Amino acid sequence: MEMTNRLSFTDYKHCLLCPRECGIDRTENKKGFCGETAQLRIASMGAHFGEEPPISGRNGSGTVFFSGCSLKCCYCQNYQISFQGLGKTYTCQQVADELLKLAVEKGIHNVNFVTPDHFFPHAVKIVELLRADNFSLPILFNMSGYQKLESIQSLKNYADIYLPDYKYADAKLAKALSSAEDYPEIALMALSEMIKQKGFLDSFVADKEIANRGVLVRHLLLPGQVQNSQDVLTTLFLEFGRDIPISLMSQYYPPDEIIASAAFQKSDFLQRTATISEFEEVYEHALKLGLNNLFVQFPEDFSSTEANTDFMPDFNRDKPFNK
Repeated sequence: MEMTNRLSFTDYKHCLLCPRECGIDRTENKKGFCGETAQLRIASMGAHFGEEPPISGRNGSGTVFFSGCSLKCCYCQNYQISFQGLGKTYTCQQVADELLKLAVEKGIHNVNFVTPDHFFPHAVKIVELLRADNFSLPILFNMSGYQKLESIQSLKNYADIYLPDYKYADAKLAKALSSAEDYPEIALMALSEMIKQKGFLDSFVADKEIANRGVLVRHLLLPGQVQNSQDVLTTLFLEFGRDIPISLMSQYYPPDEIIASAAFQKSDFLQRTATISEFEEVYEHALKLGLNNLFVQFPEDFSSTEANTDFMPDFNRDKPFNK
């Protein structure tokens, strides 16, 4: 019988949950790279309509935005969570109750844990509470891609859908923007395990309107980084074939609140949005590779001084997203 490691609250005593492996005792109110103690904190919960069609559907995805982040890309679109640590303290039961309420009142299609890896033990407990209440909607783990292989193995019996990023094929770029030079190899190992467990997103495989199981990989085109994006697509094609489901996004916008950060000053390309011609180069590369299962977010023709508010949330509001 195949065995998986079990995640538990004792993991916070000497925290090695993410590849940073800080070893911090978060139960003593100490914070590691993620910026969080062992107290569960959440920035927002609600029905979200900004995900890909088989995830959001008509009624929305039941998103749980966990406070903090173990990757902290300097250009993070959710900077209020990852850098500013916005959020409130919850118990696992309170989260489970809110998700049950969303299922009844809003008809959400799934539970969507966003950046949960530094709170994996809590996420697992929430799933157990939901299942004890006969909750049958798919459980989705929406992550940066920078996850330990062992952690993903531990989620096998709790996750139905994985929605990871694959941000970088360029290790130097990963180091400069996310302080994670090992991102390409770490993320590829994690992604391989996810696909081994769940296969490709079943909405592509079986032509279903709403996904129930599988993996969809996201990639965000950064301005001036066409080669990185092309290399990401090539890597995914070579490793997993032309049928791997990929969501190609172009929504990057420089967040005003952190635009003066050191990393921004060193990376002047982050001061603008990606151009339409940059996007077209990446998109054409995807077509040349013969990638069959693509979601494509075509760039809006807006000025570099006008925020795309559909994708730039404000977590100080009850409803962070316009969508």
